[in-house]
Amino acid sequence: MSENRPEKGSLTVVSGFSGAGKGTIMKALLSRYEGYALSVSMTTREPREGEVNGREYFFVSQEEFDRTIEEGGFLEYAKYVKHSYGTPRRYVEDQIAAGKDVLLEIEVQGAMQILKKMPEANTVFVTTPSAEELKKRLRGRGTETEESVAGRLARAVEETEFIPYYQHLLINDDLDEAVGKLHALIQDSKKRQAFVEQFREDLKNIG
Repeated sequence: MSENRPEKGSLTVVSGFSGAGKGTIMKALLSRYEGYALSVSMTTREPREGEVNGREYFFVSQEEFDRTIEEGGFLEYAKYVKHSYGTPRRYVEDQIAAGKDVLLEIEVQGAMQILKKMPEANTVFVTTPSAEELKKRLRGRGTETEESVAGRLARAVEETEFIPYYQHLLINDDLDEAVGKLHALIQDSKKRQAFVEQFREDLKNIG
């Protein structure tokens, strides 16, 4: 490897139950360790006050979004009510090539789409230690009605069907511990992937 060429980065897809704290874990990871980058999605909705193109989202027209679909430019995409959202393949690949470990927080259906296109991606599902704790955290937000809590718990039941497809299950009992574990498993996964790729090349060159 050239000395001027950065070490190849990685993609980690993070999913989890609403209320399990996946967003909090990822923010803490970014502030504690260097070398990470959040994936930036593309959307057709209008920017909200304070949002910057290329930081929160890439804001595009529906025509540009549809063209990106036709060109195979998304790792995954979906439409919610009036607007479309997608993960740009080029942005993720450019970040990885630059040596960044990309974090992508996404729901389970999107994660399954990504695994079909990037099976080498690291996948992590975040959960609370128990179902009772999940319910407690949702209520503790102070922003959820009992009806919305019930809806999120029902959604969590559906999401458990996808957990076996994830490589790692991260139990968020203690925030600091969970952040350390996520960092460790991402770096271990990178080392494993690098070893396999090098071993494969060495095998091809033997004899």
